[in-house]
Parts: sequence; C-alpha cells; structure tokens
Amino acid sequence: MKIKQLSVFLENKPGRLSEPCHALSKAGVNILTLSLADTQQFGIMRLIVKEPEKARDVLTQAGCVVKVTEIVAVEVEDRPGGLADILEIIEAADISIEYMYAFTFGRKDKAALVFRFDDPDKAIDVLQDKGVNVIGGLELYDNAD
Repeated sequence: MKIKQLSVFLENKPGRLSEPCHALSKAGVNILTLSLADTQQFGIMRLIVKEPEKARDVLTQAGCVVKVTEIVAVEVEDRPGGLADILEIIEAADISIEYMYAFTFGRKDKAALVFRFDDPDKAIDVLQDKGVNVIGGLELYDNAD
C-alpha cells in the first residue's frame, strides 16, 4: 500500500519551479498533489503522479535531480480532530514521521494525509489494525480522475 513519490531538488531562484512543471505538462503527466519545502539555497518539490516512472524519466531528461521514495497515504475524516486521531495512533506505536502533507481527493468529507515514516511497513500495519484506510495507488489515482 505504499505509493511512489517524486522528490525534485530545485535551486531556490525565480523560474526554477516552473521548469519541471512545464516538462511534465508537455509529456502529458498530471500532478495529483505536491508539496514544496525550501531553504535559502534550494527547495524540494515532492509530488505524486499517476505515472511516476514516466515522470521521473521526463524530469531527468529535463535536467532535474529526482529521487523516488515510498510514502504512505491514509484517508482521514475532513473535520476538526481528524489529523489528531491519526497522530495519536502513530505516536502510541512509537513511529517517527519524517514529514507529511495533506490534500483532498474527491471524496465527500474525506481528505488524504501523506506520510513519510521511518518504518512504513509498521505504520501500515498499525493504522490498518486501528481501522484506518491506507490508500493504495490505484485508489488514489482513480479518485483524482
């Protein structure tokens, strides 16, 4: 139930963010969601696409530095306390979160949380044991169309 995420390393200068976006657009790759983190000198654009291998190849050919990582996405109720409920499960299992971001994905009153865990397999097991819907790639991609 892990999903491939692309991390694109960008120099923190005007126009650098649009270059990979234009390359993906020209190749017909749709971005389902993305997150952007930056420092003074560089940024990391993390994105989920339906065709991660194709996107990686397109971005590499465009001169981008790209890393593919596995993340875990879970469905959460889009209400006050939804995130807190998930975090409580994760913390009780002593699982570390490296980073996370969230987005809505076409389900009424639901959102998706994307996590990079130190132990993704353990996180998946713990979350599923507690009745949390861990979203697979096909489920995520189908709801984005």
